[in-house]
Amino acid sequence: MKRINNSVIALSLLAGMMYTHAQEKKQLSLDEAVQLGIQNSKSLKIDAAKIEEATADLLEAKNRQLPELKVSGSYMYLPIKPTIDLKIPGVSSEGGPEVHQVAFGSANLSVPLYSGGRIKYGIQSAKYLVEASKLSTENDKIAIAYNVAQAYNNLFKANQSIKVLEENLIASQKRDETFLKLENNGVIARNDRLKANLQTSNIELQLLEAKNNYNIANINMDLLLGLPESTEIEVDQNYIDESDDVKTVDFYLNEARENRKDLQALEQQRKAAELGTKAAKAENLPSIALTGGYVAADVPKFLTLYNAVNVGVGISYNLSNLWKENSSLKQSKAREMQLSATNELLNDNIKLDVNKEYQNTDYSKKRIAVFEKSAEQANENYRITKNKYDNGLATMTELLDADAAQIAANVGVINAKADASLAYRKLLQTTGTLTIK
Repeated sequence: MKRINNSVIALSLLAGMMYTHAQEKKQLSLDEAVQLGIQNSKSLKIDAAKIEEATADLLEAKNRQLPELKVSGSYMYLPIKPTIDLKIPGVSSEGGPEVHQVAFGSANLSVPLYSGGRIKYGIQSAKYLVEASKLSTENDKIAIAYNVAQAYNNLFKANQSIKVLEENLIASQKRDETFLKLENNGVIARNDRLKANLQTSNIELQLLEAKNNYNIANINMDLLLGLPESTEIEVDQNYIDESDDVKTVDFYLNEARENRKDLQALEQQRKAAELGTKAAKAENLPSIALTGGYVAADVPKFLTLYNAVNVGVGISYNLSNLWKENSSLKQSKAREMQLSATNELLNDNIKLDVNKEYQNTDYSKKRIAVFEKSAEQANENYRITKNKYDNGLATMTELLDADAAQIAANVGVINAKADASLAYRKLLQTTGTLTIK
C-alpha cells in the first residue's frame, strides 16, 4: 500500500510539473493588455469591414459624376432573303442584291450636366457615412479598452487575494503546529486546538475559491487578448495608482459633449440624412446630359455606313412624378426624425452615465480610506487579542475571530484600490477620453 501511495504522489508531482511547464507566463502592463485586446478584437474586424463598405458606397456615389461610355456591336446572318422596299424616288427595289449578312456597331457617350443635385448630395452624404463608421470604430475601441481593464482588474484582485490567503494559511498552519504541542503538553484543551484547525480549513477553502476565480479570470483575459488559453498572465499592480484627482461633474459632462465618439458619429449620420432628404427632393427635377455617339454599319453588296458621329443634349424627366408621391422623400424625413430623437436620447443617457460614474468614482475613493482604517483596526485588534490570548485573557474563539477579521480587512483594502482605479477608467470611458496608448 505504501508503494502505491508513493507512486500516486510521484505521478501527481509529475503531472503538476508538466502542467507548470505547459503554462506559458506572460507579464503584461494594463496598457499592453489593452493594445493586444484592440489588435485581436473580433468586433473591430467587423467595424473594419463596415468602413470598407461605406468607402465602397462613396466610390459608387463618385462614379455617378463620371462620363458613361458604352460600346456595342452585333453581327447577323440572314438565311432567308429579306424583302427590301426602298422608298427612295427613282430607285427600284426589284433586282437588288441579295442580303445575307448585317454588321452593326455603335459607341455612345453621356456626360451628366445637371441632375437636380442628386449626384452632389449623394457624394457628400456618403462622405459623412464613412466618417460616421470611423467614429463608431473609435467608440468601440474605447469600450474594448475598458472591457480589458475590467478583466485585468478582476485578474489582479484574484491574484492579490491568493497572496494574502497563502500568507495567512502559512501562519495558520504554524499556529496549528504550536497548538498541537501545547495540547500534547496539557496546556490547552483539544477543543481549542480543533477550533484552530477548523480556521485553517476555512482559509484553505477560501484559497481554493480564490484560485478558481483567478483561473477563470485568466482564461477570460486570454480570450480577450487573443492569447493561447494556457497562457498565465502576470499583472502589473502599479496601475491601481494611475487615477488622477477627480474634478467636478460639470468638467466631465463638458468632456463627454466634446469627445464622445458615438455622439459625433450620430451627428455625421444626421448630416447624411439631411442630404438624403435634399437628394430625394431632387428626384422631381429633370436630368440633363451631354450626349455623343458613333454608328457604323455594313451590309455587303448593299450598304456601308461609317463616320456617323452625333453630338447633342439629352433631357430626362419621369412624368409619373406628377401623380406619384415621393416615397423616398417621406422615408428620408422619417430617418431625420428618428436620428433627431436618438440624439436627444443619447444626450440624456450621457448625462445619466457621467453623473452615475462620477458618483461611483467618488464612492470608490472614499471606500479606500474606510477599508484602510478598518485594516489598521483589524491588525491592531489581532495584535492585542493575540497578546491577551498568550496571557490567558482571551479565548481561542476571540483569537480566531480576530484573525478572520484581519484577513478580510487586508483583502478589502486591495480590492477597494483596484475598484477605485477601474471606476475612474469607467468615468473616462463615459466621457470618451479613456486613452488608448
